[in-house]
Amino acid sequence: MRSLRRSPTPQRFHDRARGRGVSRPLYGAMRGMLVPPLRIWFRMRIAGAENIPAQGAAIIAPNHKSFLDAFFIAAATRRKVRYMAKIELFPGPLGWLFARLGAFPVRRGESDVEAITTARTILEQGGIVVMFPEGTRVEHRDALGAPHHGAGRLAIDAGVPIVPAAIAGTERLWLGPFPKPRRVQVTFLPAIDPRELDDHPDAVADLIERRVWPQVQREYGNQLARPGVIVTALTALGLGAGLLARRQAKAHTRIVGIVPPGRVRRRAARGRRLARLRELVRR
Repeated sequence: MRSLRRSPTPQRFHDRARGRGVSRPLYGAMRGMLVPPLRIWFRMRIAGAENIPAQGAAIIAPNHKSFLDAFFIAAATRRKVRYMAKIELFPGPLGWLFARLGAFPVRRGESDVEAITTARTILEQGGIVVMFPEGTRVEHRDALGAPHHGAGRLAIDAGVPIVPAAIAGTERLWLGPFPKPRRVQVTFLPAIDPRELDDHPDAVADLIERRVWPQVQREYGNQLARPGVIVTALTALGLGAGLLARRQAKAHTRIVGIVPPGRVRRRAARGRRLARLRELVRR
């Protein structure tokens, strides 16, 4: 059996995304069921939602810590969002569900012409596309991955604004099958118009590396430093100064470089374990 990586991208999902798109009844029903629990259980804090254009096309470019990040983005805006999702999620009934909720498949770690064509078509139709510049989840709490340029290239080619976004609190979110009741913060930063870079010799790199990602990194650090209700109350009583100082000290985020997809990391980890086993056998 061929692996998912080598199998053809399910064309029917792209055809649906370009044509029929989101199932409005299903999207509305899922939003009605999921948004209240997400907001209550995770004590969601949403800031800057007004930076998402009220109408017309745009790209949202957030950092990526959890599978649920796309759901938090969708819960934070009234507009229907469309998003690239790894192709491994689409076999079986979940593919049917994700496609009707606005997702379309992408092959990570390689150039996927079909995914880019689908994203461009959605933008031409005036939709919102969520693209994670890191390309995969980066679960370190105090670190972000170096961004790929795909979102910037698409924004420049399509002539649509790109909205930087920061999400904090979703790393290592699960305790077995259950989500931890921790605070999640979502902040949308002012949109950047790529047409301002029309005459720039390296417009894509400038847009992502010097305009979008530094804003995301700075706001993510601010989110980590922002005290919660308990720390704020303790500080007001004169008891939480140490906790607040430690939180602020850990808020300096670092860039860990390009992070390969999970399947590549797992394959490398298996290779390292086998190498250590061979070394032990030789001894």
